[in-house]
Order: sequence, then structure tokens, then C-alpha cells
Amino acid sequence: MLQWRTIPWLCALLLGLMGLPTSGSDFQHHRYEDMVRALFAVQSECPYITRIYSIGHSVEGRHLYVLEFSDNPGIHEALEPEFKYIGNMHGNEVLGRELLIKLSQFLCEEYRAGNQRITRLIHDTRIHILPSMNPDGYEVAARQGPELNGYLVGRGNAREIDLNRNFPDLNALLYYYEKNNGRNHHLPLPDNWELQVEPETLAVIKWMQNYNFVLSANLHGGAVVANYPFDKSRDPRIRGRNTYAATPDDKIFRQLARTYSYAHSWMHKGWNCGDFFNEGITNGASWYSLSKGMQDFNYLYTNCFEITLELSCDKFPSESALPREWLANREALVSYLEQVHHGIKGMVYDENNNPISKAEISVAGISHDMTTGVDGDYFRLLLPGTYTVKASAPGYLPSSNTVTVGPAEAIQLHFYLKKAPKQSLKGKHHHGKKNISAHKASLKLGPR
Repeated sequence: MLQWRTIPWLCALLLGLMGLPTSGSDFQHHRYEDMVRALFAVQSECPYITRIYSIGHSVEGRHLYVLEFSDNPGIHEALEPEFKYIGNMHGNEVLGRELLIKLSQFLCEEYRAGNQRITRLIHDTRIHILPSMNPDGYEVAARQGPELNGYLVGRGNAREIDLNRNFPDLNALLYYYEKNNGRNHHLPLPDNWELQVEPETLAVIKWMQNYNFVLSANLHGGAVVANYPFDKSRDPRIRGRNTYAATPDDKIFRQLARTYSYAHSWMHKGWNCGDFFNEGITNGASWYSLSKGMQDFNYLYTNCFEITLELSCDKFPSESALPREWLANREALVSYLEQVHHGIKGMVYDENNNPISKAEISVAGISHDMTTGVDGDYFRLLLPGTYTVKASAPGYLPSSNTVTVGPAEAIQLHFYLKKAPKQSLKGKHHHGKKNISAHKASLKLGPR
């Protein structure tokens, strides 16, 4: 069991009335060792629905620990979506780290208490929580503390590299392909990319390769707004103004951002930290253009939709501010997680009911395709509406179907592909791999 805090019974009662778990719920900043102890304490209290694993190490050798929640930890169940939260990518932006530790405690405690909403979420979703992508930078920032922390102290990793400017630049390749009818998804990585990224970035990319994530959020600080792709502009600034860079899934990204913003206590009001963002959301490039960022990389290299959540004006808030911030974000964190269950999902089989991996799922009118995972399952986030969906794979005849998506749970749509006659295979599913020089990353260091 997590240890109960020694407080008067009246304080415990007040915490309960506010909906806060009263066990193991001290609000404090967690140094690396404290964070590890907190994660393992959750795993100890909820051993049958959690698993802790490391995706790699930081420059200074600290583990990048992930806490997983599932009714079958360590196992991907077909048609059960994978979700991830990532915090503390910038070491001095610490609220996300504390919120994710708190969320982990909350999920465990509410599951044990029989909360039906949380129980269903854990039974139907595989949830991965990485509280700190940049533990080395955090230690630098923590040594300064909340009172003295500067805007950039601890932002980068131990080599002072900004991890949100460190992913391969696939936007430049996509923008080239858009003009030349090239691929619209799962773009190829540049040669020797592993030598060009930091250990923390490499670990996260390998993580993405090993799990078929559907939805994600990356928690930052320094502003209060839900930021959605693309972060990198297609065009230079026009008359000093930044230009909106929409993805083919712009409508669903806007809805995902609004989901968090309106469930947050004050993000949706717009005016925060001296800035105004209508509805508390913004397209990344229309705010300021950013190259080699993580959320764009998710969308262009994997099946995952990711947004960036800026959660506090103060990058390193005091411990006294943490309870209020938890109350402001708790419902938003859960509501956003639930969005992974919208749209369509299904299996792609051959004629003998064998699942087909890496089959492509395309939706008419949306120039961004998905692929099936190793078990032959796919997930496609969509807004309510009627869509024509096509499944295709090398060596098979494509199959199309029409589906109407509602506002509730994802609609299941399965495909059974027939083997293509040999003569129809010529020229199919050939994608040339073209290299394009990446643009230099912007030097502007905004919250993202």
C-alpha cells in the first residue's frame, strides 16, 4: 500500500470532498530518485494492472521509465488502442512531470476504489506514461529551484540540446511530396539518423517503432494552450505574420485540442500568461514555426496523433501551486485519454482469416493513411460523419467500404482481402525513397 500521510482527519476529509485521492498524495516536486520511488510505489499497489519498463537512458545514464496501465500489462490486445503521455521533455518545464506522477497514483487508486469510468478505461486501453523524457535537464533545473530558475536553465539535456528540435525533419520531405504526389504517411527516415539524435530522442523513436500508438500528448510549460500540428510552416512568414500549417487531419486535431482545453479549468478562456488563444488552442506554425519537433514527427512517421499541451505560465511552479494545477488538469487528462476510442478500428485479414500487417487504410478526402499493426489491427481517429474507407496491401486486391461514424465508441470495420492475380501486381505499392536536405531549425526558443 502507498503510505498514508499523517494529517488531521479533517484535512483528509476535505481532500476527499475535492475528489483528490488521500493516499500517497503529497504534492511535491520529485527529483529523479523520488520519481522512481513514486512510480514503483504505484506498481506495488496495483501490480495486476501496471508494469514498469525502461525505454532507454539519458546522456547521464538515468532510466527513461514508463508506467503502463492495462488489464493485461505487457501485452498488446488486438483492437485495444495504445495511448501515451510524455512529460518533462524540456527539463525546466516540470508541471507535466508532476501531473503524470499524480495521474498514475490517481488511476491506481480510483481503479482500486471501483471507479467505473477509470476501470473501463484501463480495461479497454493500454496506457503508457513517461513522466520525464529529460531527467538530466530536470536535475539541473531542480538545483536552481522554483524561485531562481531561469527561462532556459535545464531546458536541454545534459549536452544542452533542445529535445524538441532534435527529431528527424520529416516535414520538409512531406512538403516536397505534396508537390510531387509522393507518400503521405510513414515517411522514411534519413540515412544515419540514429547518429544525428540525442540518446533520449533515440529512445523515444525506438519506443514509437515498438508500439502502435494511436493518440498521444506531450506536456510542456511556459504558456497555457493546446497546440496541434503542424508545428513547421510550409511557407516563410508573410509580412511578418506566421502562417497556419494544417495537416490533412486538421479538423480532428482541432477537436482533440478543444477536448483538453474545455475540460481544463481555465485554458479555454483564452487569456493566459499575457497571450490570447481563441478557445485555448492554436496551430503550432501559426503561433511560431518550429522544426524537428516531436508532435509533427509522430504524425509523419507513425500512426499516432500527438498534440503539445502548454500547461502553466510558470515553467517551475512552487509546490504550493501543485494542488490547484492538479485540480485544473485532472478531468482534462482523463477526457483527452478517452478520445483514443473514437473513429473506426478493425482487422485486415486475408482469405484464410490470417491477419495482414502493414496493410494501408485510407479514407477518401483525407490525404493521410494508416497502417495495420503486427496483429493486423488498425485504428483511425475520425469525427462523426460518413466515410469511404479502403484497405490495401501488396499482393492483394484492395477493398472499400462505407461507414458512418457516431460520437460514441469507435465503429468496428473489418476487411477481408483477396489475393491479386499475378498480372495485376506489376507496378503496385512501389514507393521510391527520395532524400531531401532538411532545413535548419529555427533558433527561436518558445515554450515548445
